[in-house]
Formats: sequence, structure tokens, C-alpha cells
Amino acid sequence: MNMRGLLVLAAFGSLVAVSGSPKAQRGMPLNVQVPADNAITPEKVELGKQLFFDGRLSKDGTVSCNSCHNLAAAGADTKAVSTGVGGAQGTRNSPTVWNAAFHSAQFWDGRAPSLEEQAKGPLVNPVEMAMPSFDAVVARVKTIPGYVMQFDKVFGTKSVTIDNIAKAIATYERTLISTSSTFDNFRFRDKNALTQAEFDGFRNFRQSGCVECHMGPDFAGPPPLARGAGFYQKFPRFPDSPLVAQYKLLEDGGRYNTTKQESDRHVYRVPTLRNVKETAPYFHNGRVTTLGEAVRVCAKGGSNVDLSADQARSIVAFLGTLSGQFPVQKPPKLP
Repeated sequence: MNMRGLLVLAAFGSLVAVSGSPKAQRGMPLNVQVPADNAITPEKVELGKQLFFDGRLSKDGTVSCNSCHNLAAAGADTKAVSTGVGGAQGTRNSPTVWNAAFHSAQFWDGRAPSLEEQAKGPLVNPVEMAMPSFDAVVARVKTIPGYVMQFDKVFGTKSVTIDNIAKAIATYERTLISTSSTFDNFRFRDKNALTQAEFDGFRNFRQSGCVECHMGPDFAGPPPLARGAGFYQKFPRFPDSPLVAQYKLLEDGGRYNTTKQESDRHVYRVPTLRNVKETAPYFHNGRVTTLGEAVRVCAKGGSNVDLSADQARSIVAFLGTLSGQFPVQKPPKLP
């Protein structure tokens, strides 16, 4: 390995912790953590996939999980904020569902400790799927004989419950892993995989303080974290920047809206940077439309660093190496 490769490898060593599993090293450098009470089986994955794509879980039958977390659009929906039943809109950008199994907690404010808990929330949120209650969701699913048969097969008789609906969806989501990014190719196989521009971007990524928040295998926090523990940071940490005002980043209270603790005001779960090139627009309110601008906003609001145009472009080049391959997901045949 040349000296440049050694230097970059040493630098990445402080950034990325690896599970040590050869299987993990072929794709994401992490192993999916599976709850003891929700083992992954092919039948449960297929059931969860059907539910994920099924608009009948919403009040008027028009909105599915895939509506806001479109697997063909990098797991997001390209909108600042998503549109729910009846055209209702929320206040936060939809995070990508790809690699969500590795998030330290779910939702921007971390209010759900697991994929199972996250899967329940949109079902009864009035600006998302808008079902009046969990009982109504269960009743709707029970009217579909094909689902009843599958639930009985996967979970046992009389098993159509809100918890099992959430377990099935979460199980499917744990299979949504992007693989084989240029970064992973560099990290595990080819020490010359990064171009000079990408290497320069990595150096600027570190020097501008990005790694204070975006560290670890998922570039979303330090591993390992207990499921639901959450890795949170205040943003913006430097609120006086004109960029903060321009993009209205202080209008949302962040985690404070959930906990009502003043220390949680403008605090968020750190989002992953994997596939970030494909998941515009950016930040919790989706107001920043380009990755280059997002890099500038994050550096200034997070570390009080003014990036030059060349520095921002180089970081964007580095972030592009975190884009992986998405296994093809064909919409299932619904019962």
C-alpha cells in the first residue's frame, strides 16, 4: 500500500468501527441487530413487504409506508415534507428507510427506540396515514383474508395485532441495506479506490468538524449504542449564522417537542450520511435543496466554519463515496 493509502486508512480507522464479520465487510460494515422477540424469517419479510407497500393501512387507502419512504427514490420522497392523507403535510423531512436498521433511534427526535415502535407511529398520525386508532388498523387488516392467513402462518392463530403488524414491517425494513459503496471498497479491499478529490474531501470533512457528529460505520454516531439509546446533537450549535436564519432551522424545537426538556431544544438524532447524495432535500425541515449547500450550512451551523467553494465541492465528492447499491425491490402482489 502506498503512503497515501496508509494515511487515509489510519484516518478512517478513527472514524469507522467494524464488526469484524467477513459477511458484513462485503457490504455495510455492520451487522443488523435483531430483537430477541422478532426473529427474521422469509415469510415474515414477505408479509412485512406487503404491508410496507399497502395503502389500505391508511384512512383513505392512498398512503403507504412506501409513499413517504420510496424505495425507488433512495428510501425518501424528494419532498421537503411528505404529503399524507387528504394532502396534509407535516413539518419534518422524511428520513431514508435504507439502512434505518442501523439508526441509534428512529424519527428525527428519536422518540421511537426501535423500528417496531417507529412503524406504528405513521399509521395513526393525522398528517400521515391518519387511521383513527390502532384498533382500526387491526380491523382493516382482518378484513383481508390473505393477510389473516399469512399472520396465522408467521405468528400463530389470532395473531393480527398492532404489535405483529409493526414486527412484520420492521422485519422487512431490516433487509433494506445498501451495499458496496466506494468507501467500503476502499475500506476493505482497494486502498486506491478514493480519487485525489475524494481524499481531499475527506481531509476537509475532518478538519471542518463534520466527524464530531457524523462518525461510526453509518456516519451517524459512535458504535456501539444500545438500541434506542440514541446519538443526539444540538443543531445548529452556532445559531447566529445568516444561513440558519435563511433556512429557518430554529423554527423546530427538535427533541424538546417530545421531552419538554429545555436541554433538548434544537437537539436531533444525528442522521446517517450514507447515500446522502441521493436523499435531497436536507435537514429536518427539508429546506436545503442541494448537497453542496447542505455542507456549507452544516459546517457553519455545526462548527462555525466558513467553507470555501472548493472545500465544499471536495466534501461533496467525498460524500459521494458513501453511496451504495440498492438491492432491487419490486412492489409485491398484495392479498
